[in-house]
Formats: sequence, structure tokens, C-alpha cells
Amino acid sequence: MKKADLIQAIAEKTGLSKKDTTETIDAALEVIEEALVKRDTVSFIGFGTFSTSPRAARTARVPGTNKVVDVAATTAVKFKVGKKLKEAVAKG
Repeated sequence: MKKADLIQAIAEKTGLSKKDTTETIDAALEVIEEALVKRDTVSFIGFGTFSTSPRAARTARVPGTNKVVDVAATTAVKFKVGKKLKEAVAKG
């Protein structure tokens, strides 16, 4: 599902216009991004939790060439699926 498909589906379920739905989704994603940049956790009970995790600098090998490269320290985004979503997907 692409963003446009998501907007269409939400607009149909809520009765909101596509424009209002787009603005709402964009605002929600922006707020989630801002929270993660500040290293906060964003939780949706039953759906899942977005969080960040620091990754230390390391040395890695390039497959095939065995060339050694340095990988800089960074922060990764993690998502832990919630129980309700996990069960819904498992049931199919």
C-alpha cells in the first residue's frame, strides 16, 4: 500500500476529504519524526512502538572484495510490533 492508497482508505473510513486526510497524516508523521529525532519513544497500544537505538562505530568487510571499511556511529529507528497487530497479522 502506498501513501496515496492509505489516504484514500482513511478518507473513505472517516468521511474526511482527501486534502484533510493528507494534512492529518503528514502532521502525524512529522510529529513522530520529531519525537524520534529527540530520542523519544512513540507508542500506539496494540499496534506497536517506534524507538531509537544507538549504533556504535565499527569496522566492516565488503562482501566479495574483503575490503575493510569504517562505518560511522549512527542512530537507528526500531519498531516493535504490538500484541493486537501481531495477532491480527498471524490470523491473516
